[in-house]
Amino acid sequence: MHKLVYLLFFLVSACHAQTQMTDNEASALKAKVKVLATSTTTISSDFVQYKHLGFLDNDIETSGKLAFKTPDIVKWEYVKPFKYSVLFKNEKLFINDEGNKSDIDIGSNKMFKQLNKLIINSVKGDMFNEDEFNIYYYKTENNSLVYFNPKDQKFVKYIKTFHITFNENGDVIEVKMIEPSEDYTRIVFTNKVLNQTIDEAVFSH
Repeated sequence: MHKLVYLLFFLVSACHAQTQMTDNEASALKAKVKVLATSTTTISSDFVQYKHLGFLDNDIETSGKLAFKTPDIVKWEYVKPFKYSVLFKNEKLFINDEGNKSDIDIGSNKMFKQLNKLIINSVKGDMFNEDEFNIYYYKTENNSLVYFNPKDQKFVKYIKTFHITFNENGDVIEVKMIEPSEDYTRIVFTNKVLNQTIDEAVFSH
């Protein structure tokens, strides 16, 4: 009986943990996020990335640092458990795999360009384009959660949906990218700093 009561309590709590926003609440969140995103010129942050694969019992956990500079330079530098960096800059993708460097021209690749744009916009939170996404707004106890479901069927082959969590200031604290297979990548940001000068050496390749 106690187990049944506990289960019912858990289910009720889960149902109330995430509720849909009203239109006014969604509009207010969107306006707040856009103001912050528009005023953001640089971002530096620590992050932990969790890669969930259905055939593994535990998620693959990596950690590192993110650096962003307007309009479209972004670097993901993984430091644990291995050293690996990915830099999007000047329509190129620069990869440094523990000293083994390579680069890919993404300027002529529509899918890569779209992916780069979505990565930048997801970090800033500014993805409120109803021509590109079906958008659903939810609120949790302390934060806001927005689902961005791509309309482009070619892109849906890679990413089924983006789930972005915003804090009370409208800043992105978590991004979750879910694939059609239901495998997903979840990135949690900490120690995030906006609009402070970032040394150009960070974006060198």
